[in-house]
Amino acid sequence: MPAVTAFVGLGANLGAARASVLAALEQLAALPATRLVRASSLYRSAPMDAGGPDYINAVAELATELAPLELLDALQALETAAGRERPYRNAPRTLDLDLLLYGSTEIDLPRLQLPHPRMTERAFVLVPLAEIAPERVTRADLLRVAGQAVAHID
Repeated sequence: MPAVTAFVGLGANLGAARASVLAALEQLAALPATRLVRASSLYRSAPMDAGGPDYINAVAELATELAPLELLDALQALETAAGRERPYRNAPRTLDLDLLLYGSTEIDLPRLQLPHPRMTERAFVLVPLAEIAPERVTRADLLRVAGQAVAHID
C-alpha cells in the first residue's frame, strides 16, 4: 500500500500535558510504516463543552502505510499507554489523539468518521492545521471559529 497523508490532532489537559503532547509526537514518528512529516507548534485552548484545565494542542502530518482503522488502533493504543480514561464524553484527558484526515478518504463507521466530523468547529484543530497545511483550511473555516481563544505557546 502506498503511503497516505494523514493528519492527527493531539491534545492533553491532565498531568504534564505539554510533555504528553511532545512525547506523543515522538511516538507517532515511531509507529510502524509511518513517518512524521511535520508537526505544528503547541497551542493552549480552553476545554470545549467540558470543565478542567486548559488543553495543550497540536496537529501532526503523517505519511503512513497503515490502513485507517489500523492507524486508529495505533492512536488509541498510545492514548491507553498514556493513561487515557473515558469516564464520560469530553472528560479531561491525559492524551487525546484524533484522526482528522486520511488522504481524501471518507468513512462513516461507528468507530471512525473521516474527515473528523467536528474538526471544522474547533479552533484548536484548525489553527494548528492551518500552520502546517494551509491548503487544508479555508478562510471561512477560520472565521467560523474566530471567537474561540487559541494561544500559540511554542
